[in-house]
Amino acid sequence: MKYNKKISLVIPTLNEEKNLPIVLEEIPDYIDEIIIVDGYSKDNTVEIAKKYNCRIFYDDVGKGSSLIMGVEQCTGDYVIMMDADWSHRIEELSLFIEGLEMGYDFVMGSRFLQGGGTADMTPIRRLGNKLFVIIVNMFFGMNYSDLCYGYRAFRRDIFNKLNLKSKGFAIETEISIKAAKCRLKILEVPSFEKKRKYGKGNLQGFRDGLRISGTILKEILTKWTKN
Repeated sequence: MKYNKKISLVIPTLNEEKNLPIVLEEIPDYIDEIIIVDGYSKDNTVEIAKKYNCRIFYDDVGKGSSLIMGVEQCTGDYVIMMDADWSHRIEELSLFIEGLEMGYDFVMGSRFLQGGGTADMTPIRRLGNKLFVIIVNMFFGMNYSDLCYGYRAFRRDIFNKLNLKSKGFAIETEISIKAAKCRLKILEVPSFEKKRKYGKGNLQGFRDGLRISGTILKEILTKWTKN
C-alpha cells in the first residue's frame, strides 16, 4: 500500500526500551518518517529508536509538550499520533489515513464506537472520560464518543490553527475542543486499546483528571468571554 501524501508518525517516549522495538518493528512501509520525542530516558529507548532510523528530539516537560514539538518537526502532509507502549493497534493506521484521504481534517480513535474497545481502562477512568465527553459535547455542540485517547491523525497544515498549550495528558482533550471551536471536519473511527506490553504508564488518574477538568473549564470560560 502506498499513499500520495507523505505520512509522519509522532511517538513520545520515556523509558520504553522493551515496548518500542515491538512497536517500530510493526510500522508499515507507507509511513515515511517516524519522529521520536524522548523525555531523556534512562534506558536504551533512544538507542533503539536510532536503529530504526527515527528522527529523535528531546523534551522532558510532558506528553503534550512532546507531541507539540514532534508535530512541529514533521515534514509529512499527514501526521499520526500514537503511544510507544504497544497499546495502539498498528493495523488501524490505515483507518486514520483513509479518513484524511476522504477529506477530513482530524481523525480520532474512539474506544466507544462499535468495533472499538479497551483492555486498559479502570472503572474510574471510564466514568471520568464519559463525564468529560458529556460536558464537551454539551458546551461545544459535538457528538464525541471518546475524549482522552491518544491515537489520532490530522492534516499537518491545520495544526497551527489549534494553538495548543497543554503540556501534559490533557493534550488530547484540548485538541478535541479546539478542533470543534475551529469547525474542522472531524471523524471518529473505532479503535481497540490494548494493555501496555511492558512496564507501567505515566498517567496518574486523579492528578491528570484534574488537569483535564481545568482544560475543559478554561475553554468553556474562553468561549463565554468571546461571546
